[in-house]
Amino acid sequence: MSYEMSFGKSYNEQLPTLGETMASVISFFSGKKIYGVGGDFAANIIAALDDKVQIYPSSNEMHAGFSACAQAEIDGMGFCLTTYMVGSLPCTSAAALAVTEGLPVVFISGAPAESEVNQLAIHHTIHPNASWKAEYDNALEAFSALGMRVERLQGQRLEGHPNLAGQCFYQIVAEAYKNKQPVFIEVPRDQVFAKTQPIKLPSAVENICCGTNVLAGSELVVANIENKLVQSAKPLLYLGDKLKHNQKLKKLVIEFANKFNIPYATSWFAKGLFDEYEPLCLGAYNGVFTQTAERDYIEREVDYIIDVATSIFAQDCNIAFATGTHKVESFVNKTLLKGGALLEKDLIEVFELLLKSNIERFTFQAINDSPPAVDEMDKIDFNNLAATLNEIQAQQPMPLVYLPEVGNSYFASYSLKVRGSALGRSWLTNPWYGAMGTALPYARVVAQKIKEQGDVPLARQERAVVIIGDGGFHFQLNELIHFLKDRTDVTIIYMRNNVFHLGKSGNNAIYHCNDESFDVHHIVAAYQGQSKTCQTVTEFKLCFANFQQCSGVSLIEVLAEPLESKQSNELKILNLYIKAKNGQADAMKKWQALTS
Repeated sequence: MSYEMSFGKSYNEQLPTLGETMASVISFFSGKKIYGVGGDFAANIIAALDDKVQIYPSSNEMHAGFSACAQAEIDGMGFCLTTYMVGSLPCTSAAALAVTEGLPVVFISGAPAESEVNQLAIHHTIHPNASWKAEYDNALEAFSALGMRVERLQGQRLEGHPNLAGQCFYQIVAEAYKNKQPVFIEVPRDQVFAKTQPIKLPSAVENICCGTNVLAGSELVVANIENKLVQSAKPLLYLGDKLKHNQKLKKLVIEFANKFNIPYATSWFAKGLFDEYEPLCLGAYNGVFTQTAERDYIEREVDYIIDVATSIFAQDCNIAFATGTHKVESFVNKTLLKGGALLEKDLIEVFELLLKSNIERFTFQAINDSPPAVDEMDKIDFNNLAATLNEIQAQQPMPLVYLPEVGNSYFASYSLKVRGSALGRSWLTNPWYGAMGTALPYARVVAQKIKEQGDVPLARQERAVVIIGDGGFHFQLNELIHFLKDRTDVTIIYMRNNVFHLGKSGNNAIYHCNDESFDVHHIVAAYQGQSKTCQTVTEFKLCFANFQQCSGVSLIEVLAEPLESKQSNELKILNLYIKAKNGQADAMKKWQALTS
């Protein structure tokens, strides 16, 4: 019995196809944007989405996945589209990154038609050529091994019976959003244009959860915090990375801080979420790795800490690499508001109640932390890169959105002082460094979002700034073609030392990622960009200012030296700690002096 026989002609005619439902769901969650690479099994999906969702082609599947991760960081949800197995399996690196960083990314893969799944091995499948059984689930199993939910959508089983593929697609995507975790969905190509049961989407994304806070006792928690605040003279809000994808909670926390004049600092993982030029912001704190006056205030003067939305489990890189110097971690007079409800609704309820508190404003005064000026004639390198960029940022209202690549660039970037961005993030990387090669795919998404701002006054227009070594650059430079295609702008600071320096423990050929004769300027010119090699701080500042006025790709080559004296402060301290842990007497002595 058909739908029409069972429910009538009118009902049958209004049934959407699975492809139409997928387009509606993607638009609902992401604003009509998806990154991908085409392929035969994905062709029907591409055709179904073509006039409803903007599909941005990527240079390869892994970069499509990384761009979807950046989309999740900026928009709260990311989507990636590939073909079956040969396309989806390269995305496992990006999927691992999304699992690690808690990013709601939906990896969509085309798949063989349901009628094609049998004992006949077809192209794209993975199995020994003498196997007795054709394997169709390798990709599902690979993504499942990362701890993700995986699903292959199923079509109608008997004529007239309901086709629930559209509803299933929505439920899986909603689960990714609610749990801040990636999911993997295979879509059989014969189901894309099949009719499916209609679904009614919620009025807004925040309404996908039923009810409100499911955890009780908020009033008691708030009463305890109020009591501790009354007894405190110098409280602190310590903010974690679970705020990244919750704009409502982020707004409430800052409103609370401003109302009662309470300073706040972030964990390393939450860097870039707030304007560090605001008087109440003490920047990103991470024990001995933070060498600022704000660190002294946190460790010597604060008498009560409200720890908000930090991870439930401790991670070594977020608590000063387990050096024992992270004072917030060991602070006794502390209230832990980790957040256990979906979409942090428990924390939202707590701060809504806290805003009604009848307590006195505190007398905190902004800390005057004026680092020494950088010598204009000094050679530019990792040791003074952040200080130089900070001087540039301090002198202009236009926010710089930093995208450091894993390696020396990443560690040097923690000393950057960032302005608030209209994107909600002004420092964007994968702090767990669970995958290498994300800076340019991330920058592509950021540059697109900045371009979409359109009518923002010229003084507030933002600039994507990539900080990257030559190893990371070579790994992903094919992504530069998309800045040319998208007509977007980026400044790339290319720290060239011709080796994979971070973690280098020998002179083997495997560490050498470049060649002295490589000319990066010819590469940039091929993308219609501008480039220059800068030796001194003065040259760097002038070049950076000029390139901010240029469109397209701009690259500043810095000839970095792989010497300890040229490393960033953070990396010097980490290397010293590692040497001390390895029992080197001189390092142990220096470490003791540093942390005593």
